[in-house]
Amino acid sequence: MALVGTRVIRIAFDYQVHLLLSSTGEGGRGVEAELILETPFLFRDSTGQEHELEPGKGVCLAPVLGLFGQTLATVGVQGLGTLTIDFQNGAGLRIAPDPQFESWHLLGSGIDAVTVGPGGERAWES
Repeated sequence: MALVGTRVIRIAFDYQVHLLLSSTGEGGRGVEAELILETPFLFRDSTGQEHELEPGKGVCLAPVLGLFGQTLATVGVQGLGTLTIDFQNGAGLRIAPDPQFESWHLLGSGIDAVTVGPGGERAWES
């Protein structure tokens, strides 16, 4: 997947969690993408401690700041849209489809845009 090797260059919080991902590819063609998490997700910090987090909960989201500058090692989408990301420092996150709300979006250049809507998505190109 095109996101492997990108780095987290910005993290922002509001009622969503935003991760700006960037890499420079051959010939200057790289990836500039934003991953937006909208529903509760599981975050594993670099020490292996797991945190159940919910966007919009303020200071409770502080563990996610540890992703700043980190590089994505693996990215996978399973089932109806469960996104799993592992980072080179051992951190990771997992967000599953929500039955009522859009759970996550990916948009930008150098990638295919994805929105996982309520209940998940049935057609995936891996």
